[in-house]
Amino acid sequence: MGANHSTPKITAQDRAILDLKIQRDKLKQYQKKIQFVLEREHAIAKAHLAAGQKERAVIALRRRKYQQSLLLKTDGQLETLEELVSTIEFSLVEVSVLHGLQQGNEVLKQIHAEMSIESVEKLMDETQEAREYQREIGELLANNLTADEEDAVQEELRQLQAEAQGDLVELPSVPTQEPVAVEPTPVAAEHEVTRERVPLTV
Repeated sequence: MGANHSTPKITAQDRAILDLKIQRDKLKQYQKKIQFVLEREHAIAKAHLAAGQKERAVIALRRRKYQQSLLLKTDGQLETLEELVSTIEFSLVEVSVLHGLQQGNEVLKQIHAEMSIESVEKLMDETQEAREYQREIGELLANNLTADEEDAVQEELRQLQAEAQGDLVELPSVPTQEPVAVEPTPVAAEHEVTRERVPLTV
């Protein structure tokens, strides 16, 4: 069995707009017919005038003038129809926007009803407690670290910040052992003794 397709509901406004557009199209077709008559009457007047039949040429020109007056009337009617269609369509848009605003207001009312003052205050208290707990944990960890460890933490923080900015600079690693004192080599010591024993020449 095929799925049932819901057909869009045609409202009275839709029918009114459709009727107006049909009338507009009919007027445009009528205007085309008048344009054809105008050209034909003009050609007839020229032919009569060329044949020396001035009276018939005048009659053709009068018929042409009458058709021109009809064309002007249809122009006015067409403009009125266009304005009416535009007004109705814009009014439908306004109604749609108004309906959307009403729905939005209803949603806001429901949200405000759910978010009472008590619930907001409770949420703020819970957020403040979470901040205090985070601060206490940070202080506790800081107090349990040595000065060197805290320096290493700050250095790692600076590196992370540099990475975030795209300006990371490779720094040498912090030594973990104490520096070893270097004893002078025997050769260096002997050289110093020999240098002291060299007699000065007068």
